[in-house]
Amino acid sequence: MTWLSIPAMDCAAEEGEIRRALSELPGLRGLRFRLASRSLGIDAPAESIPKALDAIAGAGFKVTQLAAEPSAPAHGHRHVHDHDHAHGHDHGHPAAAWWRDEVRYGLALALAVVAEALHFLAPDITAWAVAGMAVAAAAIALAGFSTYAKGLAALRRGRIGISALMTVAVTGAFLIGQWPEAAMVMALYAIAELIEARSVDRARNAIQGLLSLAPETAEVRDADGQWVTSPSSDVQPGQCIRIRPGTRIPLDATIISGQTTVDPSAVTGESMPIERGVGDALFAGTVNLSGTVEATATAASHNTLLARIIAAVEQAQSARAPTQAFVDRFAAIYTPTVFALALAVALLGPWLLDWTWLQGLYKALVLLVIACPCALVISTPVSIVSGLAAAARRGILIKGGVHLEKARLLRTIALDKTGTITEGKPGLVATEVLAPGHHHDEVLHWAADMAGHSDHPVSHAIAAGLDGHGCSHDIDGFEVLPGLGTRARAHGTDLWLGNHRLIESLGVCVPQVEARLDEHESQGRTVTLLASREQVLAIFAVADAIKPSSREAMTQLAAMGVQTHMLSGDNQRTVEAIAREAGISSARGQLMPQDKLDAIRDMQRQAGGNAHTVAMVGDGINDAPALATADLGIAMGGAGTDIAIEAADVVIMNDDLRRIPETMALSRRTHAVLVQNIGLALGIKLVFFVLAVAGSATMWMAVFADMGASLIVVANGLRLLRTRPVRRFSRS
Repeated sequence: MTWLSIPAMDCAAEEGEIRRALSELPGLRGLRFRLASRSLGIDAPAESIPKALDAIAGAGFKVTQLAAEPSAPAHGHRHVHDHDHAHGHDHGHPAAAWWRDEVRYGLALALAVVAEALHFLAPDITAWAVAGMAVAAAAIALAGFSTYAKGLAALRRGRIGISALMTVAVTGAFLIGQWPEAAMVMALYAIAELIEARSVDRARNAIQGLLSLAPETAEVRDADGQWVTSPSSDVQPGQCIRIRPGTRIPLDATIISGQTTVDPSAVTGESMPIERGVGDALFAGTVNLSGTVEATATAASHNTLLARIIAAVEQAQSARAPTQAFVDRFAAIYTPTVFALALAVALLGPWLLDWTWLQGLYKALVLLVIACPCALVISTPVSIVSGLAAAARRGILIKGGVHLEKARLLRTIALDKTGTITEGKPGLVATEVLAPGHHHDEVLHWAADMAGHSDHPVSHAIAAGLDGHGCSHDIDGFEVLPGLGTRARAHGTDLWLGNHRLIESLGVCVPQVEARLDEHESQGRTVTLLASREQVLAIFAVADAIKPSSREAMTQLAAMGVQTHMLSGDNQRTVEAIAREAGISSARGQLMPQDKLDAIRDMQRQAGGNAHTVAMVGDGINDAPALATADLGIAMGGAGTDIAIEAADVVIMNDDLRRIPETMALSRRTHAVLVQNIGLALGIKLVFFVLAVAGSATMWMAVFADMGASLIVVANGLRLLRTRPVRRFSRS
């Protein structure tokens, strides 16, 4: 893959032009556009690259070959290049370039006003007319040099695009004596495009701004054990870093010393602080709130979770959503069609409607300005990028506009159990002391000490749940009984801590105990019993507890008309119990990965190929095939495996299932904005088209209408950046 830098390429219009320019490239195997970084990857033989450079340059774009694949640009960085864009602007200006353009376009507008004044005050004086033409020409040169360059290049290739329309319209107006309007049109066009470019940058920078959350430096322990300040980019995995209270965490790391509270909102969107201690993971960009901790870096700066989020969202911006693809195809037909219509007005109007030739030509030029599809082309990408940015701020990583649009159609969702609906680790959920003649705390003390000596996950859960009752270690003769439990002696009493079979073998599992076991097991719990030779002393129920957010998420999904199904490898009884508690419609247990895949395919067949979408939600390797096959794959980013996250289309960074109805609500809102923008762009053009044919619209009015439409759709799309958590949901 050969990578090129194309500074003026940052929206669908340029991408389309470059695709067409490279369509005949020998040996071309694929193109990878990265609009956010203005780079293009070309998969073609080395001997074809010079031809690709020539083809792109011939299309009117400045291009340079890069030595390596570009990385995500840091916040605040901009590509410095000339004012050269298919719309007549550049979305990536640094502050100095913006200032130069403002001065240049301001001067062009002033000259256009002077030209209008000269034409109005002295229309019949030749000397003043010549001076006015010179002033108008200067205004056009200042505001439209790049537009002319690209327009002429497009016309040479027979491409009728935005720049070509403006080039023909302004040149034609100047030649028929409407040089004041020609100057005003070009100046207003350039200024409005500059304003639009800044607005579009706001949406793009909403993503790029996340990178500034990670500090540029880190405190690192050197070979002598001293703490030194080093650039974060120089820190390698395995090195020890120190994070002080009130500072942002520079790299992904694991705590090796200390305890603190962390604000994770920058990465996961979760607003509540979380406790972190030895062995816990920290993520770059989150805030250390309380204690000083030492941690081992687990990822280089370019490979942190935050950096991967940015890279994924930037790549998502390059993937066109269905509505965006439709608009691009429509614009490709619409622009030449209107050009042909304008030509018909110029040629047939004088003959059919008794216009003069100059009137016909002028009306045709006004139509060309109105026809500029800038507002239509920009209406979809700015909305999609804003939607992706709003999702990222909430800890929802959506890997493309197509997935953002598809989420609104969700009607069936299948969910894995462990780590998705539940916490993913066993916890003590019920304790019953049954021993008459023994003190309650004494029994719990024995159980805690025995569980603390075992390395079994269920024993760990019991020990953690009984924290504070054990730790005296006054037991001896501890022995593990494989497949059954453990045995030990405490203060002269023989004790057993184990499963149902172990207690049955001791002959102390009386009917009253059996009844209690049945009740716990019917709820999907794993039961462990503490017994002496004479009786069962206590019952401990361990379960993978449901996340507090899961029940609320299922309620919200039901309110939105979504059917939920659980697909799990756990036993059917446990799965059904968890499904009932969470409020899930149906549950299937004892499923292998292939079974989950088959279940997703069955749901898709039942949907009948209609607009309804089937989603799979999971976090493990065994979920990856189903995630990849579902219409929409949703992975848990916190507990999820890399394979599951890679296979998914949407990643929930904080494992909160309530983010799924939020994603659906955002998708519906984004779709509504897209429809509004397309309607506004076409509606405004239609109104002024009628006015132009009726002779009631001038060229400067037309450019105001076109640029006004552009600014309206951009502002409407940017409203998505203000998306907040949605509390109420409906089936709409």
